[in-house]
Amino acid sequence: MFGRYRGTFRRECGDILVEAETVDGLLTYRRRCEGQTFERILVSNTGEVVINPVEPVNLPREITDFLLVEFSPMMIEPGASRTVYLKFPVEIGVFVESARDIEVLDVFAFGTQKYTLYGSPTNGVIARWYRSAVYPEIPQVDPFREGVMELSIQNTCREWVEVSRVVFESTDMKIYYGDFVAATATMKLLTRTMAETDFVDAPLRPGMVKSVELYTARKIPAIDRGYLMEWGFS
Repeated sequence: MFGRYRGTFRRECGDILVEAETVDGLLTYRRRCEGQTFERILVSNTGEVVINPVEPVNLPREITDFLLVEFSPMMIEPGASRTVYLKFPVEIGVFVESARDIEVLDVFAFGTQKYTLYGSPTNGVIARWYRSAVYPEIPQVDPFREGVMELSIQNTCREWVEVSRVVFESTDMKIYYGDFVAATATMKLLTRTMAETDFVDAPLRPGMVKSVELYTARKIPAIDRGYLMEWGFS
């Protein structure tokens, strides 16, 4: 289903139907997902429809730029580094693109989205919440529901540190897709309560395609600066 389409097309996978067809002489985009529908007339001579996974912080409406993944606690030895794999939620973005412009047409996803507070009620941030197991290797996923995150953790402290969650700013997120959806991230433990997180702009496997980012399509300036977790990670 992910990819680029011109003119009429139809892609169906389980509970998802995405299509563009001519209705009464007008090119019409339609989407159905879990009983929810969306429709728009498209007036275009040379434009394309682009479908790809996007930053999972848009539904049911845009309330945050942050993603929090909670996982089984890990004890990290002083000076140690380890790469593990987590799952993260997938939202699907649909764009209309021409030679001069690209716009967001539709965003949809399976299931119900959950949010949580990271930090204090006065200074904390609202974040999209997701629970994942910890995997030593790339796990099997449904590419329309979950992605695989390769997370490299480095403990720069002089003491053991417990880690059970990671928070990211979604404007830094770089998503790739192929047989599955993927992102690559880092987490540097600075103290027992502070860590730096960021994404790496590289495919998890050769041949993966980079997703169009929502912030690019929405013309929102974004500076890749990572995120400083100040309220702990356990």
